[in-house]
Amino acid sequence: MKQRLAQFDIKDMLPIALTIVVVGIGITYGVDVVHDIKDEQGGDACVGGNATYNTSSGVCYRSDNETNQSAWDTTKFDAFEASNNTISGVAKIPEKLPVIVTVIVAAIIIGILVRYLIVRI
Repeated sequence: MKQRLAQFDIKDMLPIALTIVVVGIGITYGVDVVHDIKDEQGGDACVGGNATYNTSSGVCYRSDNETNQSAWDTTKFDAFEASNNTISGVAKIPEKLPVIVTVIVAAIIIGILVRYLIVRI
């Protein structure tokens, strides 16, 4: 098997950094869109004459301000829960971005150090 030498240069950092920024922006807007959909689904799923949907808390309330589990339309509640789960799942990706960036930066620094220090020895 023929071995190939991987070349890495400092100029390769800019596309990596821009990719990470674009991923962060895309995730942010994606979660914002899903959150808007969740609010719309919640309002549609909350049914009944004395039931109202509170968008800030995401809960269906009766007129006496107590949570009313029976006021949810179950066919629309599934869509509401799906959007809730989507937000929870997608929100975990940005939590991992600092670790991913740290690993990428460490790999770049180690690669540069190895490349220039070993050549001088």
